Amino acid sequence: MGQKLAFIGLGVMGYPMAGHLQRAGYDVCVYNRTTAKAEAWVKDHDGSSAATPAQAAQEAEIVFACVGNDDDVRQVTTGPDGVLESMANGTVLVDHTTASANLARELAGACSAQGIGFLDAPLSGGQAGAENGQVTIMTGGEEAAFARVEPVMQAYAKSIKLMGPAGHGQLTKMVNQICIAGVVQGLSEGIHFAKKAGLDPRAVVDVIRHGAAQSWQMENRYETMADGEFEHGFAVDWMRKDLAIALDESRANGAHLGLTALVDQFYGEVQALGGGRWDTSSLLARLDALDSKD
Repeated sequence: MGQKLAFIGLGVMGYPMAGHLQRAGYDVCVYNRTTAKAEAWVKDHDGSSAATPAQAAQEAEIVFACVGNDDDVRQVTTGPDGVLESMANGTVLVDHTTASANLARELAGACSAQGIGFLDAPLSGGQAGAENGQVTIMTGGEEAAFARVEPVMQAYAKSIKLMGPAGHGQLTKMVNQICIAGVVQGLSEGIHFAKKAGLDPRAVVDVIRHGAAQSWQMENRYETMADGEFEHGFAVDWMRKDLAIALDESRANGAHLGLTALVDQFYGEVQALGGGRWDTSSLLARLDALDSKD
């Protein structure tokens, strides 16, 4: 313990994850674009903060990043004052951002040229998983870098798996989001149908959740969905960002994602309703809105 780490990006995932690392005994220096968030983190966790990603990464043996999208990742890694300006030979960069597989391969090449290890390591589990130290991490990269970082990531993970070379973590996350999109649409239609049929949706789900229809979404979202509450998880805006990444990749690899493309359009309709910051279960709100037009 006492190993020096840097954590770049203190959003709803990064803030608690960096905290878990500090509580586990690591010496964590954080950077966040909004300085007030970094100052609050230091106050909460007794770590340190830096004015730029490069300064945060100085002397760090492992640097973690968890930001918004491909452009954000480039800005804090290979851009001016990015972490690669100060990372030393033999260190490791871990990108927890959900981003493109092409970006992961790009960063792997940039890191390799400087003798730095790289892992693309997107997450599943949402804000609650990050706060409880129970995220799932799907990882791409070299086995040696993974072996160094896996014990550190245990501070906030319940499951960590190396899926293959750089980019394979992001590709696995795409599969995760593809599956979630279909499941949430099915659950939304099921609850909508139950209400239209005069059934109590809570009673219906309480029965079927013990059978083959069971899912994480059903267990954790059906009650709030039945109540028309959509402020409990991963935002529609971010889901559309993730689905766009998967759909772009499908056009390159030839995968047929008809359902995913359709659900992506449905999420676009939710955004048009003003629900960009609603959680992904708000597909049900779209169906309710269609009712109001009938």
